[in-house]
Amino acid sequence: MKVITVCGSLKFIDELKEQAERLTLAGYCVLTIVYPTRALSTYSSSELALLRKAHFKKIEISEAIFVVNKAGYIGKAVAEEITYAKAQGKNVLYLENDVL
Repeated sequence: MKVITVCGSLKFIDELKEQAERLTLAGYCVLTIVYPTRALSTYSSSELALLRKAHFKKIEISEAIFVVNKAGYIGKAVAEEITYAKAQGKNVLYLENDVL
């Protein structure tokens, strides 16, 4: 079973969850972002740093990442995740393939 990490903007949280489920049912071991339980503005900078560090660790232990780039959108944080994944030699897959 291949391990894959789902990446994408929290503005598409429902799509992130749907894609994680779809990939799991396709036979992948799926690692996802931590879905916030409160407004992002209420997290301290140290909490946000821990969440980011954990997500990058998930990328490290994955064979690939799956980017939920709905409507072609890739924000700054996700672009950093893609760059990191590529530097780690990971495959990068996209929901929408019209990526430059």
